[in-house]
Amino acid sequence: MTTYDLAGKTALVTGAASGIGLATATMLARNGASVAINFLADDPRGPEAVANLRQEGLSAIEAPGNVGQAAGGVAMVDSVIQRFGGLDLLVNNAGTPGVREVVEPNRLDLITDELWEMLLQVNLLGVFRCSKAAAPALKASRGAIVSVASIAGLHSAGSSLAYGATKAGVVNLTKNLARGLAPEVRVNAVAPGAVDSSWQIEWGDERRRQSIEKAALKRRCTPEDIAEVIVFLGFGAAMVTGQTVVVDGGLTL
Repeated sequence: MTTYDLAGKTALVTGAASGIGLATATMLARNGASVAINFLADDPRGPEAVANLRQEGLSAIEAPGNVGQAAGGVAMVDSVIQRFGGLDLLVNNAGTPGVREVVEPNRLDLITDELWEMLLQVNLLGVFRCSKAAAPALKASRGAIVSVASIAGLHSAGSSLAYGATKAGVVNLTKNLARGLAPEVRVNAVAPGAVDSSWQIEWGDERRRQSIEKAALKRRCTPEDIAEVIVFLGFGAAMVTGQTVVVDGGLTL
């Protein structure tokens, strides 16, 4: 695994109480960055994650807030920038499937306005709002944004057609933010495939087995697999912007 000298660098990772977000925050901190871990205010895993990193002697702060709420998400970003005195990397990881079980594309009856509203607010508008709030600080530091999309926004049906549509929006937004914030800020995304993490969807053993069999590399991704690419896009990849990198072990080949 590639290591980086990130001493003096700062990063905000949204939705970092568990899964890909926590793996990314941990990797950044272990490479020397000061990391703000965002989490929902009522999620006890957030403070626990920060405490664990601090026990390792790493630099981490709590950044509670719901990116799906316009005022709260922006205030959270502003607070982190003020506490750090700037920002070098924003990782837009926070997201939700909005459902517990997969909704097949033909079940339009299960795609409600309420589901659309939740997914749009968190998965798409949350990414835009946090990016907009962080943009001035990132321009000043010549920093980067990395957002977490999904193969559901590119090739796969995903947990629901509404979820896939929001992730396709992240892919498109990534391109336009890259245009709009250049040349100071690089903006990229990752599109994970099947990931073994504490995601809210109950895929079931059969779907999990199929995802392994269909993948060229014959395993599911770990959160650390995704985090490695996020950190690379954040602090390496000097000439990469506007791209969405698929990280799925060849599942969609």
